[in-house]
Amino acid sequence: MAVKTVEAHERRHKRVRDKVKGTAQRPRLSVRRSLKYLYAQLIDDSAGNTLVAASSIEKGLAHEGNRGSKAAARKVGALLAERAAGKGIKKVVFDRSGYRYHGAVKELADGAREGGLEF
Repeated sequence: MAVKTVEAHERRHKRVRDKVKGTAQRPRLSVRRSLKYLYAQLIDDSAGNTLVAASSIEKGLAHEGNRGSKAAARKVGALLAERAAGKGIKKVVFDRSGYRYHGAVKELADGAREGGLEF
């Protein structure tokens, strides 16, 4: 059953990635979840470069307790937005990577919006 779950996630991720492309002016905000942590990065697909990255495993968020929680996700989004502002990035395209727009993924997006990013 686990193989089917992984395959289903890969199909959803591919379907989203076929529609969402990042550029230098409007990079793609990609989200990755694991069982313990949450990762986010801004990617310029035309050049294949990661411009900015943030995750719940970083030192500033290490004392949050549950680093995969919604509170930690909101802080990761705000941290990513702060770093993006330092590079002059204001507009992004959101890539949920096949995850439902719910829970930690939604909180990360809300934190990024509060930090100043426009989707």
